[in-house]
Amino acid sequence: MAADNYAGVFDGRLSFGKRPALLLVDVVMAYLTPGSPLYDVAFERALASNERLTAAARDAGLPVIFTNVVYQPGGADGGLFYRKVPALQAFQRGGAGGAFPPTLQPRDDETIVLKQYASAFFGTTLASTLTARGIDTVIVTGFSTSGCVRATTLDALQHGFVPFVVREACGDRHAGPHEANLFDLQAKYAEVVGEAEAIRLMRG
Repeated sequence: MAADNYAGVFDGRLSFGKRPALLLVDVVMAYLTPGSPLYDVAFERALASNERLTAAARDAGLPVIFTNVVYQPGGADGGLFYRKVPALQAFQRGGAGGAFPPTLQPRDDETIVLKQYASAFFGTTLASTLTARGIDTVIVTGFSTSGCVRATTLDALQHGFVPFVVREACGDRHAGPHEANLFDLQAKYAEVVGEAEAIRLMRG
C-alpha cells in the first residue's frame, strides 16, 4: 500500500487546542450553482456538513469565520492567479458567485475575510484576527480541497495555528485530487477528521 511508504516518516500527530475557531473557506454560490464553471455536485454534498458544523460551533460558542473571494472588475488585483484560472471571473465584485448560500449566512457578529488568492492568510488580516482572539486551532472546511482549503491549511500551520480539516465538509471537482490532498494534508500539515469527531472536539 502507498501509505506504508509513509509509516515512521509522516505519522506525527497534532493536539487539538483550547481555543478553536471554525474557518469556512469559500463556501459560496460559485461552487453551488449549476451552470457555474466552478460547480460540481460534490460541493452540494459538502454544504450540508458545513451547515451542521456551523450550527455546532455556534452552539458551543466558538468563533465562526467565513472567507470569500472578490476581485475588482477585470481582476487586476488577482494577479497571476486570476490569469491562470479564468473561472475566477465568477468572483468579480457584485456578481452572484460570491454570495453565501441561503442556508449558511454569516451572522452580524461573525468575521468575513475577503481574499484574492488561494490561501485565506495571504494578503489578509486573518492571522492577526485569530491571534487577537487567542485562537490556537482552526477547524478548516470548504472549497476546494486541492486549492483554497489546502493552501489555507498549510498557511495555518506555518502561522502557528493547529489545523484540523473536516473530510466531509470539503469538496473538489474530482475524487482523485480530493482524496490525494486529504492524504497529504494528514501526512504532513494537519489532522484530517470526520464530521462527528470535529463536532465532538468543538463541544469538548
